Amino acid sequence: METIEIRTSSRTELVDITAKVQKAVSDSGIREGVCFVYTPHTTGAVTINENADPSVRKDITMEINKVIPFEDGYSHLEGNAAAHIKSSLFGCSATLLVDKGGLVLGTWQGVFFCEFDGPRNRRAHVKVLPG
Repeated sequence: METIEIRTSSRTELVDITAKVQKAVSDSGIREGVCFVYTPHTTGAVTINENADPSVRKDITMEINKVIPFEDGYSHLEGNAAAHIKSSLFGCSATLLVDKGGLVLGTWQGVFFCEFDGPRNRRAHVKVLPG
């Protein structure tokens, strides 16, 4: 398992970690298999989406903040209930195929760490299994 360190700079943002995940795959030496990306944070998530146009990330964060506003009469007293809800909706992991030592992604796809309670120092764990 390899751990990726991530520094976020905003309360809500999507950080492209595709190159770091690919490096973990390459470092594993596994040419064919499955790659798991997991984050152990209850206010963060992992997703796969377009990484060619940065406006997609902006649109996703804008809309998720509209759908789940930061302040909405939540019971959770820490002030980050919205971040917990967003994390649950996006999910804490992603599974990718590995072929010829590379991540199998669509032309415009990338792997993102989703920050919903930043800025913070975060981690994502990458595990590559042969198969």
